[in-house]
Amino acid sequence: MSQIQNATVLITGGASGIGKLMGESVLQKGAKTLVIWDVNETLLNTVASEFKTKGYHVMPYVVNVMNINQVIATAEKVKNEIGKIDILINNAGIIVGKDFVDHTHEEIENTMGINANALMHITKEFLPAMLQSNHGHIVNIASAAGLVGNPKMSVYVASKFAVVGWSESLCLEMEEAKNKLVITTVTPFYINTGMFDGVHSPIIPIVNPEKATRKIINGIKNNKRFVRMPGIVYLVPLFKGIFPTSWFNVIVGKWFGVHKSMDKFKGRK
Repeated sequence: MSQIQNATVLITGGASGIGKLMGESVLQKGAKTLVIWDVNETLLNTVASEFKTKGYHVMPYVVNVMNINQVIATAEKVKNEIGKIDILINNAGIIVGKDFVDHTHEEIENTMGINANALMHITKEFLPAMLQSNHGHIVNIASAAGLVGNPKMSVYVASKFAVVGWSESLCLEMEEAKNKLVITTVTPFYINTGMFDGVHSPIIPIVNPEKATRKIINGIKNNKRFVRMPGIVYLVPLFKGIFPTSWFNVIVGKWFGVHKSMDKFKGRK
């Protein structure tokens, strides 16, 4: 089991949504230091002050995770000022809800850069110390969209497919090296935060952010390889494997209403 008590935890995108909730949760469970990375300086300072007034040790860093040089420089600063990271939660992400043809090149670059590439660059910076100590936990927040395609979120889906594939491969590398470092891949359905404002799902329940946080933190404590929510998401790979594509699209897309879920998407303002 991964120990949260007395651990140093780094969460990207930790100033809002489930990032903030996860930060508060690990602090309540006895984390020694919470390192928050976020691009929004105002939110970052507000959350850091809120946690500090409760007596917690919090270290906030303004970081644009799409900027590789900034990631490397800030990671070096963290290592010098704080030391080794015990638990890394790659949480930062964005979504642009529109048909692929309507995407700009900048939107494509931003989505892939923040949702997929950044996780690899950030992990690259903190992984060597974890390997050297034969101890650590890396949590990659992907999405159920990393298991199945969906209209009006093609680039987001592409980024999350990338996260799932990379995270699984990293996990296998740790197993082959017989290293005790744990990799957890999280694939939730829509979480009820501002990021997915306007999403509609008539059959599959949209995930409550507090419940999502509890499941992820429990996944860390219990060294889960996968955390998927709600439970039906565990069946997606099975359904894709046993049903013809046309049947799968009818069951998931039409009967469960997934393919229409983004029709009234608004997103975070």
